[in-house]
Amino acid sequence: MKLQAHLLLAAMVVGAVPAVQAADFEDFGRVVRVTPQVERYNRPREECRTEYVQVQQQPQRSAGGSIIGGVAGALLGSNIGSGSGRTAATAAGAIAGAIAGDRIGNQNVPAPGVQEQAVRQCRMVDSWESRTNGYEVVYDYRGRNYTSIMSYDPGERVRLRVSIEPMTN
Repeated sequence: MKLQAHLLLAAMVVGAVPAVQAADFEDFGRVVRVTPQVERYNRPREECRTEYVQVQQQPQRSAGGSIIGGVAGALLGSNIGSGSGRTAATAAGAIAGAIAGDRIGNQNVPAPGVQEQAVRQCRMVDSWESRTNGYEVVYDYRGRNYTSIMSYDPGERVRLRVSIEPMTN
């Protein structure tokens, strides 16, 4: 009789507790659409180019001929005349000698010309890049469409965890 009492008591306890249990199982849904979630971002970069510009070249003239010519002209002029005329002749000889010396000393200097010079120009430009950071997946499960954001493209079907739980009032 003792055993029957324990079984009866156990049955009453089990019957008094509501049978609320959740059941989880795996199933698959059919993928309807996959849309990549693309993020655009800017990575500015420096862009440089070399341009060639025309530059006016000034010839390198020598001052040596002017100096020597001026000294020689002054010496020659100082031998002409006397008094204040000698001073004027010295000055005129120095000027004439400097001009003549400059022309003789620089007669082989090329005429002013134009030369090409490379000039590097740089500027910052926008450089847009795209990165996929997820996928919006629309799938069908038992006639209803569901949407989920996933980190990968699941392909033609998506693996699901289905949870069934009775409603409590």
